Amino acid sequence: MRGGLTLLPLGIFVALILLFWIGLGLNPRELNSPLVGQSVPEFSVPDLMHAERPLTEQSLMGQVSVVNVWASWCVSCRAEHQQILALAKQGVQVIGLNYKDEFEDAVDYLQENGNPYQAIGFDHKGEVGIEWGVYATPETFVIDRHGVVRHKHTGPIRPATLEQELMPLIAQLEAE
Repeated sequence: MRGGLTLLPLGIFVALILLFWIGLGLNPRELNSPLVGQSVPEFSVPDLMHAERPLTEQSLMGQVSVVNVWASWCVSCRAEHQQILALAKQGVQVIGLNYKDEFEDAVDYLQENGNPYQAIGFDHKGEVGIEWGVYATPETFVIDRHGVVRHKHTGPIRPATLEQELMPLIAQLEAE
């Protein structure tokens, strides 16, 4: 009995080392999204630039779209903005979802930095973001022409992310 108790601390130590080893191999940007492989949730929010024209899930049908969740107060959103502009320049339909922001701040941000979005949902209270499973800004979703979420990227998009992850997927979805 006494020999088993002596080995208990060693067993706990080995288990902890194993958990840390597994944890170090995980990518913190890869957060599982229950939406991947599912249709986008139903939603309706006013368009930031055209309040009379609501943005809905139907706005994402018919062509491959990138939905970028952003806010003027988000430092990481500012860091990725050039990549979002580059997506739009390459002819990708980029839809914005302005998340928990003030109207004036969001409009000022776009006037100062450029507007890459074909439409921008104004989600002042964050209710649509909750339906999409948004953890924080920025988050980016790739939606196929049938309105199915095919990919989610959490955190700022960097040039390598754009070239190696998003553009190949967008090209594949457009070819389908």
